[in-house]
Amino acid sequence: MMPTNPGGPGSQKQSWVERRRQKIRAEIERNRRGEYTVPTWVLALALGAIVVAWGALVIFA
Repeated sequence: MMPTNPGGPGSQKQSWVERRRQKIRAEIERNRRGEYTVPTWVLALALGAIVVAWGALVIFA
């Protein structure tokens, strides 16, 4: 016979919204502790902007 709650007691499946809220709370706690890191896409965007600005300066100067 299979158990009705395979994960054990207290391991109910969380909804997508609850998992999302938990991730956001964890990220806010990390940021408050000073563990903030800039996302890779932000760094790539900044590098792209610098390269485009430099290229425009070289071409139009």
